[in-house]
Amino acid sequence: MENVQNYITEHRDRFLEELLDLLRIPSVSADPAYQKDVEATAKFVAQALRKAGADKVERCPTKGYPIVYGEKIIDPALPTILVYGHYDVQPPDPIELWESGPFDPVIKKAKGHPKGAIFARGACDDKGQMYMHLKAFEAMMKAKALPCNVKFMIEGEEEVGSENLAPFCKKNKKKLAADVVLISDTSIISNKVPSITVGLRGLSYVEVEVTGPNRDLHSGVYGGGVANPINVLSQMIASLHDKRCRINIPGFYEDVEVVGKKERQQMNEAPFNLNTYKRNLGIKEVDGERHYSTIERTSIRPTLDVNGIWGGYIGEGAKTVLPSKAYAKISMRLVPNQDPHKITKLFAAHFKSIAPPSVKVKVTPHHGGDPAVTPTDSDEYRAAEMAMEKTFGKKPIPQRGGGSIPIVALFEKVLGIKSVLMGFGLDSDAIHSPNEHYGLFNYYKGIETIPYYYHYYRELKEKE
Repeated sequence: MENVQNYITEHRDRFLEELLDLLRIPSVSADPAYQKDVEATAKFVAQALRKAGADKVERCPTKGYPIVYGEKIIDPALPTILVYGHYDVQPPDPIELWESGPFDPVIKKAKGHPKGAIFARGACDDKGQMYMHLKAFEAMMKAKALPCNVKFMIEGEEEVGSENLAPFCKKNKKKLAADVVLISDTSIISNKVPSITVGLRGLSYVEVEVTGPNRDLHSGVYGGGVANPINVLSQMIASLHDKRCRINIPGFYEDVEVVGKKERQQMNEAPFNLNTYKRNLGIKEVDGERHYSTIERTSIRPTLDVNGIWGGYIGEGAKTVLPSKAYAKISMRLVPNQDPHKITKLFAAHFKSIAPPSVKVKVTPHHGGDPAVTPTDSDEYRAAEMAMEKTFGKKPIPQRGGGSIPIVALFEKVLGIKSVLMGFGLDSDAIHSPNEHYGLFNYYKGIETIPYYYHYYRELKEKE
């Protein structure tokens, strides 16, 4: 492994410059205006894989954006690692809140990153973390020290629900056959306290439309006599939580996994300072379901949140209009045993049932995904634990995450293999927000750690 680490040290500057070039391409999968840029990013990733030493590199077409595939099989008898990542990014809006261009990466100091961080959309989610794997693979190849077979599957639609990933996996089960999926799209507790994500929440995402009159009306002439869809929608949304911040949808908690006292106690032993948490977010107090800590609320409990709400006139100046329609986008984070399809149906039925007769309601389901929990007693997890302990100097803490990566459950269901979530970002890296960033320490630490994962995984498998 010494030659691998020496190669990484020698090529650090180039590894950084390549990532900056990747971040300059605005691969926003949600907006068709960026189609050429997303395609260009897929081409960039494919070229990087070829240069690193991968064989059979191809941009596999889907009904949406291509999936980049590449592999290096050194011995069919050895373990095979399937690396998953995504090259698409979230929209940069609102642009005016960025301190620098979202696709003009700059390096500067940031909270939690005294050695500097890369500010750009996709820096942490997921271009920076995905590219670590390509550079770690390159280092192992150039040092002639690749311990395991490896396959890469890098998609371009994760930020819009990975709609075409499941059909691709089902069609290519033989091509994607592996022993474990290795993913870096999660975070660690801090740069001094490493952790490995062992659980993810699922997701149900819907859009609601409330319609009142058949056209926008003069609020003076009709106000007080006709239901205002924005007012109605606001009241309906407000009713979705009770005073204890529990979700008011019949049957919503029916299948929720009950986490035992011992595990809850262990979760709350993780380093966490509530005052620092509030200070970093600029809030005076936290909020959430009663009788649960902030750590528990954001990991083992389901949620319902409004992600956007609009209607009527929102331009400059005043326009006294009573709108015909109002809209909202709502996401529900789910915990083990909750079925996203069932939850979506429960939500739709309840939301329509609470609408007054003065309006019509439409609920449109968008993407979703199953929750997932990964075991901590497997060779796959143990290899990650050993690798992080080697480079960080301390044993990582297993931690459940609050976000959703639906493909984790998909891989287990379709490919029959578990995933290891060995991420290197920080929760403070502002992913999905203006001024997203990724620490230089984290980028390089990931590149250093990944080869050890391969090394220890092979070692553990050979002991079986």
